Amino acid sequence: MKNPEIVIIGAAILDVLVRPADAEVFQNGSSPAEEIRLSVGGDGLNEATVLSKMGKTVRLETVIGSDKAGKYVTDHCREAGILLGADCIRSEIPTGINVVLVSRDGSRHFLTNPSGSLRKLSIKDIHMPFPESTGIICFASIFVFPEIGPAELRTIFKKAKEQGKLVCADMTKRKNGETVKDLSLALEYVDYLIPNDEEAMLLTGKDTVEEAAAELRGAGVSHVVIKCGSRGCYLDCCQEKTWIPAEKDVVCLDTTGAGDSFTAGFLYALSEGKSVRDCAKQGNRWGAKAVSAMGATEWLSGM
Repeated sequence: MKNPEIVIIGAAILDVLVRPADAEVFQNGSSPAEEIRLSVGGDGLNEATVLSKMGKTVRLETVIGSDKAGKYVTDHCREAGILLGADCIRSEIPTGINVVLVSRDGSRHFLTNPSGSLRKLSIKDIHMPFPESTGIICFASIFVFPEIGPAELRTIFKKAKEQGKLVCADMTKRKNGETVKDLSLALEYVDYLIPNDEEAMLLTGKDTVEEAAAELRGAGVSHVVIKCGSRGCYLDCCQEKTWIPAEKDVVCLDTTGAGDSFTAGFLYALSEGKSVRDCAKQGNRWGAKAVSAMGATEWLSGM
């Protein structure tokens, strides 16, 4: 097996995307859609796909069902060159499938299966110690997995730091009223935290991006990078506090996976030794490419 440069920890599922989708279907019984597409998805798989197709050697720590959907996912990983552990296939769980309803403005609503693999990753599924070849460990989304709470995150991040790795983490919206204080013992090991504006403000209870970033830095995070869509992103780190403007003249078709592509762009530049400002610019570029196509990683088809 190849030696991975980056390890991504997160979900690997299928997305069924429908665009445009609106409430009329519930009134009329059926509704025409311009596009219905089957695509791979999940925070971890999205990040791994972008990085692998851009030339990085990536290992994905995940769980996948031993069903037809799982075969679709594993075939994709093989074709993309994403490394998987042989024990990630599980007969006892179905592979997660999300139905993603995309509005005309590109915003999304999800139908998810809580018993599928999307929520099933646990700390025992993550292979530690991490490979010596790996420089970056990224936990793709805090709050996605019910069995990985603050104590488990602390264990994962602490182990990575003990091995001299850079620790990065993205997140989704908190599920049970969690606070920064609840996560503080894990956040002190995080080098780069990359939430979006809604996630950061909800977790911190702050009213602005700048205040939320300061709160997260105060909890021990070395660099806070907050994704803000059309406004670009905001950086709060020891070197600077600044806004990085978004790409110009972007046509937003579908925001699915845009945050994951941003994170992948950031990680790519980070692995190349770029400054945090240049990493953020790379994130903005790849996030902008993602929203211009239907599906989380379909923008890569033209690369």
